[in-house]
Amino acid sequence: DKTEDKSHFTNEILQDDNKINDGVDNIKKEEKSQINKDTSSLDTILADKVPYPEENIAVPFLKDVTEKMGIELEFTPYKANDYLFIDISGKDTGTIIGKRGQTLDSIQYLTNLVLNKNKEEYQRVILDAENYRTKREKTLEQLAHRLAGKVIRTGRTQKLEPMNPYERKIIHTALQDDSRVTTRSEGKDPYRRVIVELK
Repeated sequence: DKTEDKSHFTNEILQDDNKINDGVDNIKKEEKSQINKDTSSLDTILADKVPYPEENIAVPFLKDVTEKMGIELEFTPYKANDYLFIDISGKDTGTIIGKRGQTLDSIQYLTNLVLNKNKEEYQRVILDAENYRTKREKTLEQLAHRLAGKVIRTGRTQKLEPMNPYERKIIHTALQDDSRVTTRSEGKDPYRRVIVELK
């Protein structure tokens, strides 16, 4: 029974802390590689999205996980360039997003783990709810330019809060063409942060 197999696999993933930690570390490494290669904004990635043409384990996995969390959500998958983009809707979207998107990021990592289990070719999954990621991207771009202006005015280095690789990339990309400042990352995940300083 596919439902039982899927549920069993979900339980196996959620209950095995070592498997989660190892899998998330592997996905983080792969995502860092993918993120470093891709400087496109989310709007650009999603510009030509189309309904996902085939079934995959990601949506059943998400339904099973969110049911176990006691929340009601709908999942709509799209193919967007080389990505699997899943739009989340429903009354409990605030819960799935979490504080600063942390819950959304964690479930996205697990979904990547499940989808890419035993696959040779990695496919990145992006989860979004209520356009959170697009809004967050624009907020970070504005923050980057504001801090760059502060660095230029004062000459003092600015340190941002710790961010995930995707969000750090947004900061780096936003300021990469500014000839007056430079950016770098320091620290180790999950405390790695971006530094903005004069060139």
